[in-house]
Amino acid sequence: MEQLAELDINLFGDQLPSMEEFKALSRVVHSSESSQQKFTAEIEAHLSKTAAATVLATGIGLFILGRYAEAVGKLEKAPDGKEKFMYLAFAQRRLREYEAAIASLKQAAKAGAEAMTVNLEKAGTYRHAGDVEAAAKELQACANFENVSAEYHYQLARLQEAQGQYSKAVDNYKTALELAPEHQRALFHLAYRYDLSGYEDAAIEHYKQIVADSPVFVSALLNLAVLYEDIGKFDPAGICVEKVLECHPNHPRAMLFKKDIESSKTMYYDEEKERKRSRKNQILETPISDFELSVRSRNCLRKMNIRTLGDLLNISEAELLSYKNFGETSLREIKAILEQKNLHLGMALEDKQLQSGEAAEAEEAEDQGLSNKPVEDLQLSVRARKCLQKLNLHTIGELCRTTEAELLGCKNFGVTSLNEIKKALGSLGLSLRSLE
Repeated sequence: MEQLAELDINLFGDQLPSMEEFKALSRVVHSSESSQQKFTAEIEAHLSKTAAATVLATGIGLFILGRYAEAVGKLEKAPDGKEKFMYLAFAQRRLREYEAAIASLKQAAKAGAEAMTVNLEKAGTYRHAGDVEAAAKELQACANFENVSAEYHYQLARLQEAQGQYSKAVDNYKTALELAPEHQRALFHLAYRYDLSGYEDAAIEHYKQIVADSPVFVSALLNLAVLYEDIGKFDPAGICVEKVLECHPNHPRAMLFKKDIESSKTMYYDEEKERKRSRKNQILETPISDFELSVRSRNCLRKMNIRTLGDLLNISEAELLSYKNFGETSLREIKAILEQKNLHLGMALEDKQLQSGEAAEAEEAEDQGLSNKPVEDLQLSVRARKCLQKLNLHTIGELCRTTEAELLGCKNFGVTSLNEIKKALGSLGLSLRSLE
């Protein structure tokens, strides 16, 4: 594994490293906890120095360490130049200051940065900001680099994913890798796209390629571990996590995942419980037309758009009786059908009434500006994030409206991941929905 001493890139030397050297330095810095600590000590030793070149190098170093706000403050004091404005834009983008990032990229172009590089970074910035139209326009300006630039095809694939054009995105990731087999971001996102699309074998092969050809790539190792565990290969999953912990012994997600893997080895699958749950769902989906009802009752239910037994659980007796031509006789017919299945009218409504505290909690979350924030802001482990994706939960507000049982019902989601989510929400003064 490359170490900082062996990389031979001096951030504070007579000549500023190139953009490619900065990327290589970043990979090595984040390859282990010890490398991060060594690099942090080097950066902090230069924080108080005021020489122009040192201020610029320190600002870039702070960006590499993920200290984005400090990086912006330091870079703004650095002398103008393409490196200053490029890294200022990168830091502003991480802080979601997208307009400022675009302005910095324009300044980088004026300072001599390569036009294609600037346009591609502008496309990425617009994509992060959710402005896919502007991102597409920037990429169109680079269209003459089709089948020439791997980065162009990578950025195009990321945009196509954002637009839901997954097949086209896969094709462009592949093209990027044909042009530059070492393009790690293209390889990682191709593996992740295969993972999300259910092509586990292809995802595993691509993740294996990443971890074999690079210093410790934490996200790839943990995603690979999740896939191995999902197919019951607990030992390879454990090896992946151990590789992360070997270089990052205090990595919180890896430590959580290690516990999750250990618990998965002894996880008990209650087949009878799952069979009962499946049976209950089948009952609720039973169409009303399967039962013998009077013509009057059948017509009324059809006009009310009540098609299944489950629909009847979401309406009260009073609502039924308030409908024109629906009387006590029809009501008795309906109640008799439900009683045969140990159900009753309004059962689902009663469950909803038990959620009375939910509205106040959601309002509080909204007041704090949390409800619409993405769940990615919770910094959850790979397993937890994958479960939320499967459950189509994208915001913190949606997560707060989910019960523990719904999360635990997701395949391979265990108590460790549940506790992680509860702790993350608790730190914000929020919690999962409770039916108690």
